[in-house]
Amino acid sequence: MKLMPENPDVNLEHIEKLAREKIESHGIKVHSAEKVPIAFGLVSIQIIMMADEQKGSTDLLEFELSKIPGVESVQVIDVRRGIG
Repeated sequence: MKLMPENPDVNLEHIEKLAREKIESHGIKVHSAEKVPIAFGLVSIQIIMMADEQKGSTDLLEFELSKIPGVESVQVIDVRRGIG
């Protein structure tokens, strides 16, 4: 998932901490998180998660993440199926 902040001055560490808490409260494991420069000082947070596909859609989680103060938008940017 990609979390876009409202502006370059937002505390990304705080957003990441709250995002991890919300994701884990849904029974989903956070594999990694990284900050990715976008433009003009704006930096997104990209989070790789590992979840059981039987849990279904991430719509509720996306909605909850979008309510974190300082988050402008949340977008699923990649979905993969784990094998093995």
